[in-house]
Amino acid sequence: MNTIKIFTAVFLLLLLGYAAITYAANRKVERQKYRLVKTLNGIEIRYYSRAIMATVTTKGETYMGNSNSNFRTLAGYIFGGNKSSQKIAMTAPVHIDKDTAGSRMSFVMPSDYDMSKLPVPNDSKVDLHYSQEGYFAVLKFGGFANEHKIRHRIAELKATIAALGFNSTGDYSFLGYNAPWDIVGRENEIIVPISYTE
Repeated sequence: MNTIKIFTAVFLLLLLGYAAITYAANRKVERQKYRLVKTLNGIEIRYYSRAIMATVTTKGETYMGNSNSNFRTLAGYIFGGNKSSQKIAMTAPVHIDKDTAGSRMSFVMPSDYDMSKLPVPNDSKVDLHYSQEGYFAVLKFGGFANEHKIRHRIAELKATIAALGFNSTGDYSFLGYNAPWDIVGRENEIIVPISYTE
């Protein structure tokens, strides 16, 4: 009995240590910058300046259906799969959205790059472009995300902005901040552009 208790205690200590290390590592990753305008009814209104995005689009009607292959394509680009064999630092969050054209995943490029400094992707499916700037409504949630949770949170954000009298001006996107193997401290967001005047 004592052996089981010792094993359990050691396992929990190792798990907590791993969680602390991954949490600290995530905090060192550059995050896309925004200005918090206000918080109300459980959501945030943020202003995002434009950022450079690397995006891949594939056929699909779900947010998560092509996420593994899309992630591999984008990771290939930043890990040296470009004309300069240049490595580009990973940032957060990863953007996932969908529309009639299919599902898209985007990595935000580090803020010290401009378009002229970024290497040309080897894979023609990777598109470098600027993100939309403006005001966005944001709903945060934790845990592991899946298609059901994403759709549920989109419905929640949609109802909240309608109750507040805001109009969405684009598609809803899912933002994920963690690596798949992170266990604790997971951060997710649903975000949508809105018409808003300060």
